[in-house]
Amino acid sequence: MTIRKLALMACSAVLIGCGPDGAEPDRRPPTRAEQPFTIGTVRALLNAERSARGLSPVRRSGQLAAAARAHAGEMSAKGYFSHRSANGNRLGDRVRAQGYGYCIVAENIAKGQPNERVVIDGWMRSSGHRRNILNPGVTEFGTAKAPGNYWVLVLARPGC
Repeated sequence: MTIRKLALMACSAVLIGCGPDGAEPDRRPPTRAEQPFTIGTVRALLNAERSARGLSPVRRSGQLAAAARAHAGEMSAKGYFSHRSANGNRLGDRVRAQGYGYCIVAENIAKGQPNERVVIDGWMRSSGHRRNILNPGVTEFGTAKAPGNYWVLVLARPGC
């Protein structure tokens, strides 16, 4: 493997595994079951589901992405799976901590799915997760994937 490929894999691990909380990224190359993901692919899949039902597309929010990254990274690092943070914080707390004032906010989490298509398909087969994705009131999203295939999707609408 070339040094360039190793450097790209390390950069991918940083993008999918760490946030501004200072957590050290997982520097090992991703396994076949832990391939890096792209936000563009997630956005395209979300908006395809929404468009098929006549709903407006959602756009990426850096603040929601930071909240998703922090939660996915913490679950991965501490080995738990919950909508609550290890310190008991809920989604609204995590989103406000990123400076995002919301009117509507929802979160989907998943563990183990190897890629964007599989995780979105799984969420669309779950009534609660599907309801979040297809909520006509949400306008923005942030998403993250951390080592161990921990996925977090935050959907929201600012203000109100």
